[in-house]
Amino acid sequence: MRAVLVKEFGPPSGLAVEEMPDLVPGPGEVVIEIGAVSVNFPDVLVVEGTYQNLPPRPFSPGKEAAGRVIAVGEGVERITVGRRVLALVEHGGYAEQLSVPEELVMELPDEMSYEEAAAFGLVYSTAYFGLLRRGQMKSGETVLVTGAGGGVGSAGVQLAKARGARVIALAQDTAKGELAREQGADVVLTSTPETLRDDLLAATDGKGVDVVLEMLGGDFLTQIIRATAWEGRIVVVGFASGGQNPIKPGHLLVKSISVVGLQSSDYRDRAPELMRSTMAEMFDLFVQGKVDAAVDRTFPLENAGDALQYVREGKVKGKVVLTTGLGGGAGR
Repeated sequence: MRAVLVKEFGPPSGLAVEEMPDLVPGPGEVVIEIGAVSVNFPDVLVVEGTYQNLPPRPFSPGKEAAGRVIAVGEGVERITVGRRVLALVEHGGYAEQLSVPEELVMELPDEMSYEEAAAFGLVYSTAYFGLLRRGQMKSGETVLVTGAGGGVGSAGVQLAKARGARVIALAQDTAKGELAREQGADVVLTSTPETLRDDLLAATDGKGVDVVLEMLGGDFLTQIIRATAWEGRIVVVGFASGGQNPIKPGHLLVKSISVVGLQSSDYRDRAPELMRSTMAEMFDLFVQGKVDAAVDRTFPLENAGDALQYVREGKVKGKVVLTTGLGGGAGR
């Protein structure tokens, strides 16, 4: 098997593709022949050595990989050889094979290709746990999704719309805003922090937004709080703008606003059965055509450094995926 290895932390250009021994499953594990693996911004941080969770080197990055099961270990009962699956892991996906505990593996619908599956898992689990579990979103509410046009943002717009919300998308630029509109956003904004509060109040007739899937932080979050409705819920999943301005308790108190955090990978590690049932629900929405996997570009595995640089530069509309050349993917 081939694997992309991080031997020393540094720029994506320093990644090496090397031959490795084929994997053998341990008890309770399955080995997946990978067809596609997604590229996420945290992968950039992992490669550079600035992420909060770094495995011992050498290792392969990659948090969501799709492919075909080629071997199962002792005690594996739910997954059998030949199944098309998606695995959500902390690292190891930038390779042609992945050994993973059975509990972290979920079967794919026939209608979903490996590329779509790889682009689907992390962003839709984040959107689901953010909007529906932490944000308690209800049909008919107004939802603001920041970072629209990116991976989680695209998933958030589509899921909120599929669940009956009125969706306001805040995008970085016109191109990403247009993608959000194509994905179902009712209102698209490209506001700066200076105009965001007024733009949100204007879009909601002065009421404010009920639920926020928030990925920007800094001055954006400060203004979002000022434009949140009574009993609104803000779910923080990132702070891409780089700022972490303090939240003023008075702004939360006067409108009974809740601000909560989300680390979606915790559900993978702490509640794998809940993660599997959540993804099964998301797969059903995909099969029904209510949500889609927004694959922007694909790169071959050996060009992982180029893919990571593309993500780092903020050019992505949706998701970037690495492919290994494995056949057998389905898809619409």
